[in-house]
Amino acid sequence: MTATRFAEALNAQIGNELAAHNQYLAVAVHYDALTMPRLASFFYAQALEEREHAMMMVQYLLDTDAEVVIPGVEAPVPSFDGVVAPIELALAQEKRVTDQINNLLRIAREESDFASEQFMQWFIKEQVEEVATMSDLLTVATRNAENLERIEEYVAREQGGEGEDATAPKAAGGA
Repeated sequence: MTATRFAEALNAQIGNELAAHNQYLAVAVHYDALTMPRLASFFYAQALEEREHAMMMVQYLLDTDAEVVIPGVEAPVPSFDGVVAPIELALAQEKRVTDQINNLLRIAREESDFASEQFMQWFIKEQVEEVATMSDLLTVATRNAENLERIEEYVAREQGGEGEDATAPKAAGGA
């Protein structure tokens, strides 16, 4: 049985993940408008990944007979100056999500909700990867802000092609 306090916090996190989806969508559109197709594609994929995280959380709540409440989300930052600012925002967002995920784990532990604690372990690992990816991307974008082709080359070379993670939780609505 999922602890009520954890279920409430996880429902709030579903909203945070969906807000992250919308923010990454806005970032992707920004790069698409700059004719940076590789960076746009990277952020479109990031948006889908954030939605998938939300759906994993939905499925967990469904599996544990906890109530699912899809919260409303704030509008994303709609526009940016240049190529670096959206990545700075993305890194800050990933650090914020890391804090949120860590808090969920803390709640599960405080409530002795061992199944929920185990569920959160995958997200802890995922956030380490997300922060590292955005940090590296920010370094490259900052260094090459005047050479968009180099940023695009980096994304083409270093991002994508990860494949599915067999350890990932099941997502609601997934095939």
